[in-house]
Amino acid sequence: MPTLRALLVAPLLLALLGLGTATLPSEPHLTPAAAYLPRLVARGGAPTAALLAHRTASAPYDTYRSTGPGIRRTDRFRAGSITKTFVATVVLQLARERRLQLSDTVGRLLPGLIRGNGNDGRRITLRALLNHTSGLYNYTADTSAHPVSATAAVRVALAHRPTNAPGGYAYSNTNYVVLGLVIQRVTGHDYATEIRRRIITPLRLTGTSLPGARTSLPAPHGRGYARDPADGRLRDVTALDPRTAGAAGELISTLTDLNRFYAALLGGRLLPPAQLATLLNTGATHGVYGLGIYPQKLSCGTTVWGHNGHIAGSYVRTAATRDGRHTLTYRIDTDTLTAAATLEPALLDAEFCGRAPRT
Repeated sequence: MPTLRALLVAPLLLALLGLGTATLPSEPHLTPAAAYLPRLVARGGAPTAALLAHRTASAPYDTYRSTGPGIRRTDRFRAGSITKTFVATVVLQLARERRLQLSDTVGRLLPGLIRGNGNDGRRITLRALLNHTSGLYNYTADTSAHPVSATAAVRVALAHRPTNAPGGYAYSNTNYVVLGLVIQRVTGHDYATEIRRRIITPLRLTGTSLPGARTSLPAPHGRGYARDPADGRLRDVTALDPRTAGAAGELISTLTDLNRFYAALLGGRLLPPAQLATLLNTGATHGVYGLGIYPQKLSCGTTVWGHNGHIAGSYVRTAATRDGRHTLTYRIDTDTLTAAATLEPALLDAEFCGRAPRT
């Protein structure tokens, strides 16, 4: 699973709310994953958690559950790096339209953007950006920098030597910031406009947006918290400048919209078979990452596809079967989840393997 870094903001102190459990009255039944959800609060330390599971084949269902106060199915929240799957989809659509090729180099499309300190855009292809094999330093790893534009983020990355030689996998938010600039260069529109036109509007993702410079969340929404490393207290980070994330992670969405997006993507509604196969090709990363999406093999042998999103005040994970007919999105309202390495796989096992996890 890729290692994702939270983007930093200047948080404000807020007292932690008490815990409770809320479930939609119309919920048809409680799936194993929904029953497992409270562990994200009890063992994971999340103030609140929510999930939405949807299956269209073999005993169809749509199950929502939340654990904790002030969290609703319709809430808008920051989806972080799930933005990358949207950006990758647009790039592959442009490849289908022959407006670019994945073998194009950054140097050809954006001359002079990446140069210096061992970095050379003439050797970095769009495919390498998409699957994180470019070697570009992850600009969000430099915690002293808070760039609010794509070019500023690239400058932060270029102040460092490459993480590794091109061809080796190393997750870097810089890759997708550059892809945002590529989309603008090829289409004449910013990446947010193209995502809205090509994905959000056709799929009627009414709760999904790209906020640009807007620091607030659209209504309805809950709160987002980050744990202060100095004293361990939760601080309110609901308002933040999303320009620091940009094409790497600025997306705002809902549980319903994310399930709908991944179902449409994997179901072939956004990409034809050739481009979808390219999206899911993990050969260059030895099975770790495709193009803006990654697989996870579960204990029962089932492989699910999706992405996670990790940004200050929010952690989100969407996973779906290869055909997109069974999807799950869960979220917590903090970027800190204790024991995430065991809690998340157990939750996915519960949903997609149909078994209750061990206590």
